[in-house]
Amino acid sequence: MSRAYDKVKNDPNRIIIFDTTLRDGEQSPGCSMNLEEKLKMAAILDELGVDVIEAGFPIASAGDWEAVNQIAKTVKNATVCGLSRAKKSDIEASGEAIKPAESRRIHTFISTSPLHMKYKLQMPPEDVLNAVTESVTAARNYTDDVEWSAEDASRTEADFLCQCVEAAIRAGATTINIPDTVGYAVPDEYGAQIAMLFARVPNIDKAIISTHCHNDLGLAVANSLAGIQNGARQIECTINGIGERAGNAALEEIVMAIKTRNDALKFHTGVDTTKITKASKTLSTVTGFSVQPNKAIVGANAFAHASGIHQDGMLKHAETYEIMTPASVGLTESKLVMAKHSGRAAFKSKLAEMGYELGDNAFQDAFTRFKDLADRKKEIFEDDLKALIEDEVVRENETMKFISLQVNAGSKGPQTADLTVTIDGERHSAKVEGNGPVDAIFKAIRDIYPHPDAHLQLYQVHAVTGGTDAQATVSVRLEENGKTVNGQSADADTLVASARAYMHALNKLLNKRQSMNPQTAAQN
Repeated sequence: MSRAYDKVKNDPNRIIIFDTTLRDGEQSPGCSMNLEEKLKMAAILDELGVDVIEAGFPIASAGDWEAVNQIAKTVKNATVCGLSRAKKSDIEASGEAIKPAESRRIHTFISTSPLHMKYKLQMPPEDVLNAVTESVTAARNYTDDVEWSAEDASRTEADFLCQCVEAAIRAGATTINIPDTVGYAVPDEYGAQIAMLFARVPNIDKAIISTHCHNDLGLAVANSLAGIQNGARQIECTINGIGERAGNAALEEIVMAIKTRNDALKFHTGVDTTKITKASKTLSTVTGFSVQPNKAIVGANAFAHASGIHQDGMLKHAETYEIMTPASVGLTESKLVMAKHSGRAAFKSKLAEMGYELGDNAFQDAFTRFKDLADRKKEIFEDDLKALIEDEVVRENETMKFISLQVNAGSKGPQTADLTVTIDGERHSAKVEGNGPVDAIFKAIRDIYPHPDAHLQLYQVHAVTGGTDAQATVSVRLEENGKTVNGQSADADTLVASARAYMHALNKLLNKRQSMNPQTAAQN
């Protein structure tokens, strides 16, 4: 039997956290990750203590299969899951990809709503019901931990949903997922649907019931909590709430709601909440998606207090305006930690304290950039170091690497950028005029490495810390032939960060061009 099933059987208030950041989350436009980035995130999710990692959709492409397979080889504690449609080829691909995992799961799904069956599947209900039994039976040939999902369950007729759930359990499914695929449900309605299944499906006690809620109406977390209050014991979610369209239920909000309001939500998870901030920031760096400042739990303002009344209350007693401590989610106050006279040993010790381990080459590059930053910035905070290190780590194996940039800007012009990079170790330079310094930089990159089909969709600048000497984090989004990628970089010089961010996105495009098959659309 599955690890998740055993955990709930032994403790009925235990909630299984099923993380789909690497599958549903990666389907966010621009959030695709390469193999190295997926392995890095999988390791962090395993360290965070999630129960199940949905590592990908193996049939989608050779790259996706390889990522799931490599994650299956490296994850130590979590169950590794592969997604499959109700097709023999999908299930075979998932079964082979997850084979190296110590604990493995196949997650197979098919649409059950009248709308989806008529227009998407073009199948009558009786054929869908047969496909449920056949797909779960096929998946059981590879593992006894099989999850079945009723896509668009929240708009599925009750009688037919009950029939499908009963058939899936009878065929051997140990987890039954009830997705609100398009974020249509409201909490009372979604909770009632879960309760209805417990009341009407005779073999419901043989499986764990799961939620998978999307955030189109901003109700994903509320619906998920309504689900567990009515008997569900698994929640499917993502770091930072990333995912299709408006995203999924956010893992950090789910976990901290359960922990903070344990008086009302008498459940618990296996998540180490002190690792939440690290997971959030790493994902933001890897994808280039900045977290909105007012985002619950992990936003920059989540523990900030600007109102004088609030500040007075905080000084008197923190609980007047904070329902959880920053430390409970792994957040420490930014403070001066290093200076320009700090040596390699101190720098290495500080990185270890912050949880970073770098190879020799990456460490040397990071130390060089730290010294450059220290020469330009009087106060260096932990957030500065995090931005610098994470910026360095994601670039360690890139095809195109930044060497130097000289910019001429100002009102008199002309605005020019003199850029030098290496491509596969070979040095290239270009000096280009533009409509402003950023335009000149991006034109220089295009001159060095032409990519006429790629179009700039987003350019954003954020300050890492306060002050006029703060590092800038720049996000760039490129689109090429329907594929979208994000790049991100941090530097005390906004223009250098801009060049690095654009190159980060371009490197991702180069990686995507090497994919053997286009990604198959999957939506749960």
